[in-house]
Amino acid sequence: MRGFANREAVVTAIFSLKATFYSRSRSTLWTKGETSNNFINIHDIFFDCDRDFLIYLGKPDGPACHTGSETCYYASVFDLKEHQQVEGNELALTTLYSLESTILQRKSEVEAEQNGKSSWTKRLLLDNHLLCSKIREEADELCRTLEENEDKSRTASEMADVLYHAMVLLALKDVKIEDVMQVLRQRFSKSGIEEKKSRVSQG
Repeated sequence: MRGFANREAVVTAIFSLKATFYSRSRSTLWTKGETSNNFINIHDIFFDCDRDFLIYLGKPDGPACHTGSETCYYASVFDLKEHQQVEGNELALTTLYSLESTILQRKSEVEAEQNGKSSWTKRLLLDNHLLCSKIREEADELCRTLEENEDKSRTASEMADVLYHAMVLLALKDVKIEDVMQVLRQRFSKSGIEEKKSRVSQG
């Protein structure tokens, strides 16, 4: 990944051994992983011959990219035309990971009791009853789009609501969307019937 760092960020990185940068948009230091827990643990720091470019060499606790990829540089210019379907899949994942990042940021603000801008996400994070009732409500509305033969755009809209509210619950339970993806990937080689039977036997 790549980020901007000023003198204070570099000093902080040296002493904390966590990759630290400076956000020019927020005018503040930020440590990679402070909301996602995907810290980069520094082993060494190198600079180039002009001493105007640094490399943090470290071991990451998780994906470096907010999309879940090991690196932010996963898209080849030459592959764009040949792999349009793959590009679409990456865009979908980017959207999910970006939403997760935003929710985790709101969660950190709530936990720090910061008097920032109020938001619906913060209300949900502070009220388990409200959150669960919204998940049930949105899931029911999604089912109604099938039962009442509503159009595709309505189904997409209701599914977006289900995903959003469910991901707020995941954040409260400290479950990452990547954890959910991993469970789904493990199920690819097993039929749904077999998977359900295994869950019953384990219970």
